[in-house]
Amino acid sequence: MKITFLGHAALYIQTSTHSILVDPFISGNELAAGKIDIQALNPDVILLTHAHQDHVLDVEAIAGRTQATIISNYEIVTYYQNKGHEGHPMNHGGARDFDFGWLKYVNAVHTSSFADGTYGGQPGGFLLKCEGKMVYIAGDTALHYDMKLIPIYGNLDLAILPIGDNFTMGVTDALLAAGFVDCDRVMGVHYNTFGYITIDTEAAIKTFQDGGKTLLLPDIGEALTV
Repeated sequence: MKITFLGHAALYIQTSTHSILVDPFISGNELAAGKIDIQALNPDVILLTHAHQDHVLDVEAIAGRTQATIISNYEIVTYYQNKGHEGHPMNHGGARDFDFGWLKYVNAVHTSSFADGTYGGQPGGFLLKCEGKMVYIAGDTALHYDMKLIPIYGNLDLAILPIGDNFTMGVTDALLAAGFVDCDRVMGVHYNTFGYITIDTEAAIKTFQDGGKTLLLPDIGEALTV
């Protein structure tokens, strides 16, 4: 898998057969808007961890153009289906084999509502297995003990964890989360987009190094391979 960081918590995952977009918040992100062209993104699937605007802002623009299938919890998928988009609902603990790979919707501790006040169901994260690799996309979350269940489903090749603090885990809790999910390679997201979540990135990298883990902080538009 090739995973491109699109800013904030947005990701573009490319396999040999499919393109998967995660939590697209690009046009409203001043750090990403000049670097990422949403018209150049052509996903087959859009994964949404929860309904907050900084995770769903560009869903309709992209899904309307590409006819991508939106996968999330029941409430979020229904919200978009009512607007004419394709969707596949899931719920916590559920897993399914799709044509792009195996996907499991797992717990996250956060909140979830649309900008118009519509209830966005319960937030979640995803386990994605494809092409012999497994990635944990935690979504916006606090540190929680259910993370210890993740290794039951296989060895992680990458854990994608929020590190910005205030609204989610901070760096210290993210390091603990990496231990809970038994993964030494972590990609940090949900940091430095705006004032509440500004962090010292050099200190964050050192904290992970001191804890025996690797924290990857790619630039917007930069890709890494799993």
